[in-house]
This record gives sequence, C-alpha cells and structure tokens, in this order.
Amino acid sequence: MKLTPLQNDRAAGVLVALASGDALGACYEFGAPLPDGAEVTMKGGGPFGFAPAEWTDDTSMAVPIAQALLEAASDAGSSSPALTMVVRVWTAWASEAKDVGAQTSSVIAAARRLASVAGRSKVTAADFGAAAAAFHARTGRSAGNGSLMRTAPLALAYLDRDPASLMAAAGALSALTHADPDAQEACGLWCVAIREAVLTGRLDVRAGLSLLSPVRAALWLERIEVSERSRPRDFSRNGWVVEAFQGAWSAIHFAGLTSSGPAHLRAALEEAVRGGRDTDTVAAIAGGLLGAACGYTAVPFEWRRRLHGWPGLRARDLMMLGMELGRGEGRRPAAWPRAERQDYSMWGRTDALVQHPHDDGVWLGGVGSLSRVAELGIDAVVSLCRLGTLDVPGVAPEEHATFWVIDSPIEKDNAHAAFALRDAAAAVERFRAEGKTVLLHCVRAESRTPTVAALYGARVAGITPLEALEDVRGVLPGANPNPLFLRLLGAVPTDRVNSVTPAK
Repeated sequence: MKLTPLQNDRAAGVLVALASGDALGACYEFGAPLPDGAEVTMKGGGPFGFAPAEWTDDTSMAVPIAQALLEAASDAGSSSPALTMVVRVWTAWASEAKDVGAQTSSVIAAARRLASVAGRSKVTAADFGAAAAAFHARTGRSAGNGSLMRTAPLALAYLDRDPASLMAAAGALSALTHADPDAQEACGLWCVAIREAVLTGRLDVRAGLSLLSPVRAALWLERIEVSERSRPRDFSRNGWVVEAFQGAWSAIHFAGLTSSGPAHLRAALEEAVRGGRDTDTVAAIAGGLLGAACGYTAVPFEWRRRLHGWPGLRARDLMMLGMELGRGEGRRPAAWPRAERQDYSMWGRTDALVQHPHDDGVWLGGVGSLSRVAELGIDAVVSLCRLGTLDVPGVAPEEHATFWVIDSPIEKDNAHAAFALRDAAAAVERFRAEGKTVLLHCVRAESRTPTVAALYGARVAGITPLEALEDVRGVLPGANPNPLFLRLLGAVPTDRVNSVTPAK
C-alpha cells in the first residue's frame, strides 16, 4: 500500500511507541498506583530485573508477529503459515524469557505436549489453538491481557483491507493463547482502532463496534464509556483483558483532555504507568494506539535512545518493521530504511563542516561530513535526514540520534516539526552534558542543521533563537532555514529553564 509521508510516520510509530510504553512500565509492574505528578522513567528493575529501557514480554511477543507477517506477506487467518511461524518463535523465546504470562506459559507447555504426542518436534498453530481451547474449557477463565498486549502489528498488515477481515484475523491471533470472546473482541477493536489511526490520524476506539453483534457492541460501548469516566488507577484488575483495555483507553482519553500530539503521547503513557498493577502491559497497549495516531516523530529521543529487547533489537528495528508492514511490500533491502547506504550524490556538495559558534564541541555539517567522524573524535551524531544502516560508522547506536524532519515550508508535510526540531536540539544538549563531541547534520547544512543549531545556541548562550541563527550564519554562510522553520525559531521561548552548560 502506498502511504503518505504522515501515514508512513504513523505506521513506523506503532511498534516503537508500544515498546516505549512497555519499557516505561517495566520497573513499576505489580506496584500500587502512583500519585499524580509522580516521575515515571525508564529506570529498569522491577520484579523481573529488566535493564533500563528494556522491553518485556509484551513487545517480545509482538515482534514475531510483525516478522512473520512481513516474511509471509499473507494474512493471519487461522490456516496461515504466518501463525505457525509465530508460535514456533514464541516457543523458543519462552524457554529463555525473563517473564512469560501464566496463561501463555501454560498454553505453550500444552502445545508442546500435543506436538510430542503426534510425533512432531515442532509445534504448529493448530497445537496452540487446541491447547488454548482446552485451557478455556477447563478453567472458564482465559481472558487475560496477554493477547491484547501483542496484537498491534496485525493492524499494520491490514491497512489496505477491510476492517471486518481485520477483526476476524485478530480473533484468530488471540485464540492461539486466549480463546475467550472478551480477549478476541478486545484485540479486534484495538486493531481496528490502530488501523483507523494510521490511515487518518484519529483516535477512535469505537471504530470497530459495528462489526460486533448488537449485544456485544452495546456491552463494549458501556465498557468504553466507563473508561472515559475513569482513570487507569480505577481498574484494579487490569490483568483481565477488559480492564487492561479500559485502563489503556482511559489513559489516552484522560491525557487527551489537556494535551495533543507528542505531549499527548508522553502524558498518556505516563498516566498508564501511574495506574499501577500491570503497568508495562497497559502502557504497551496504549502505546500501540498512540503511536498509530501520533507517529514515530512523537516518541521522544530520550525514550528511543536506549530502547532495546529480545531478540536483540532496538528502536530503529521496530521502526523498520512497522513501516515495511504498513507498506505491505515485504522487506526491501535496497530501499530506506533497510538499505545500507542512502545515496545523496545528486544533491551536489554535502561536505560542509564547521564548528558551532557557541560551542566548539559541536560540529555542524552536511551528510558528507559523516566520513570524518573518526578523524575528528566525534562521539555522538544527531541526524536530521535519512541514512542507511551503515552510514554512521564507529558510533554506538545509543549515541546516534535520528529525527524525521522534511525540509518543507508547508506545515502539514511534517507530523510534528516544532517538536522534532526542539527534541533534536535537546539531544545535542544531552550529549554535550555527557562530555561527548557531537556532529549535527542534515544533507547540505542549509536549513535543518542551522535551525537546530540556533535552537541549541539559544539555550547555551542565553540569547534568542533568531540571534543565535545570525551567529550560525557567521560560520555557515549557506544557512537558510525555510520560512516555516524561521517562524518556529521566532516563536521559541527564550527562557533557559532546565538548561545545561555544555561540557568542554
């Protein structure tokens, strides 16, 4: 499916925001609700000892779904090979995972026994489905939140298909481990909402209600309305899929009353975590939908920087998975973002390289300056243009900050231009506070680079961004931010609250 630039950004944001919520909530899992205003950070720890910014089983179970759908390039109907690919990866993952949900663990063990009895060394989707159905029949209680937490990738694979088929596929995917109708319908409703958000940018958790029977639609509408009158902390049984759904939507709804865009995404995920109990899962569920509506650009670099988890992936990998799933074209090794190199040869000279007028520990350059990173002893790079996977040699992933900013004077061409530019300036400031030498670059150092350089300069020199821009032009004569960026520079507050003095 051909996506617009903004749809592309939103598709890329689904898994990254899901994992961000997951990692944000990991260290607070099983804790009591936190008071309003309590700080929420990716500090790691928690009952399972996750590292800072490490995601949990929520994202680890979602990743194989994304990878299998991308590999199979098919739907996730109950007979799809994609489902068998998924359950085999889950089975291998469960043997080494720090945490596996009790119901999911029971189903995996039962499925392995079924395969063994049948004389097979590997499980199939049918084994999982049978094991999940038997668990439900035996206990009558199979509506945990374990299928809702991982369901987001499916929506990306169905952007160009009708919502009814997505609802059915979500039920089949849930039934691999969670056969209860509540779990299947929760996954369907959330997937339809994610699809709607990626395509339109709207948050509408009611979008799939018409696909349910009238009785079930009325029940879910009542549940949604209750969530909108509540806070996440009010759902004390959020290990149950219904209250996990309600807690996630409550966080999104409540935060949206006073914020929008990137501020909404951050506030909602922090609100989900402050709700307590199954914090990582509720925040992961909320993150999938928020990323679909707000996009990759809305996820702060502070969260993306060290985001990681099983099976050895980072934020860029999740961004890539989401984007390629949304396009529906499978893996494209020669195309961005999977390509090893991004070709800018047609852009003319890209080798501009000067030191920042307010901080000689910051270099300003074009994309060609990346070849001099080692020579200049540069420790960190802030990129404002597309790059290949091998275009920044010798810099650790956590020291490479990437931002999606299109050099356009038309505001709607960027999802959140003001936020992205300021977040990039904050990344420079953060790296400098850590004593790192930084390269800030775009393609030709003409518009994006000087804009961020001016924002950073204003912070460290205590002047206005427009004054800082004039100083930048003194060392970078070609600096010529487009009219939109100039307006943003003129509107940026000049206070230096939370400013950091750069390390020399």
